[in-house]
Amino acid sequence: MNFDLSPALISIKISVISTSIIFILGITTAWWMTNYRGRWQGLLDGILTLPLVLPPTVAGFGILLLIGVRGPIGKFLSLFGVNIIFSWYAAVIAATVVAFPLMYQTSRASFEQIDTNILNAARTLGVTEWKVFWKIAVPMAWPGILAGTALSFARSMGEFGATLMVAGSIPGKTLTIPIAIYFATAGGQMQVALVWVLIIFAISLTVMVAMNYWNKRLIKIRQGPGR
Repeated sequence: MNFDLSPALISIKISVISTSIIFILGITTAWWMTNYRGRWQGLLDGILTLPLVLPPTVAGFGILLLIGVRGPIGKFLSLFGVNIIFSWYAAVIAATVVAFPLMYQTSRASFEQIDTNILNAARTLGVTEWKVFWKIAVPMAWPGILAGTALSFARSMGEFGATLMVAGSIPGKTLTIPIAIYFATAGGQMQVALVWVLIIFAISLTVMVAMNYWNKRLIKIRQGPGR
């Protein structure tokens, strides 16, 4: 049985990059929404969470409308000779859009559990908003942020529909593990599909278990020795 490992390498590369992007966008957006009290709060929260409930193919279609050759972003990039459709960049965008709500919702829930008296006390002492966010809020919400990061990584690893629509299934370029499983199953190569299922199962389980151990370790450190 010939076995090409490139789908695993491509999936890991796409998941690491998209999770890095989601980490920055997710916690900053969650912090901003935690402090936002405007009339559009409900609408904005719904828009940011929407990819979580929409079929991935709908998200992929929306991305195509934006970055496709006839989309506004696609047309702009074409001026510089850049086309990101059917490239691994498009797969990163698809994974980022689909997995973003997990990071956003988890981080926001953690930020909202922080005692506002602590944040206001820091502001009263003249601490800047950036330091309140980075030095106080993020460390206190870190268990939730860590959980959101792990969930986003696992979701990126398993992304299928949107990735197939915007990046295709080019071997060695955009063929990820979920897409390899689909085509192996459709082609009757059940042994190949089973190997890929076991690989992605092992990677996802490792990430989730590592997250749980890290969270427990953080909690023990915060509680201090003897507790």
